[in-house]
Amino acid sequence: MSPVSFQRVFRVAVDHPSLPGHFPGSPLVPGVMLLEQVALALREWRGERLARVLEAKFVAPLLPGQDATIALTEANGRVRFDIRRDDTLLARGSVEGAP
Repeated sequence: MSPVSFQRVFRVAVDHPSLPGHFPGSPLVPGVMLLEQVALALREWRGERLARVLEAKFVAPLLPGQDATIALTEANGRVRFDIRRDDTLLARGSVEGAP
């Protein structure tokens, strides 16, 4: 990936209301919540809203209460994202922003 243009650390609280249903007894942070963090990072970085998810691949789980880092980079008019917990890739993909 090209050099990082923006980074943001986040954590989903262990008592977040979406967690009991995903999955009961062994909660994982839902992929849609990871994409929400991408949208928040895009807004913070470029003042844009998330217009479209072009691709997203979820490769490892994030557990409630764990820290994760989003890295955003510009690539041919699109924004590439990586989400990592320490050195472990959790998700990657690309999105488009809009004003």
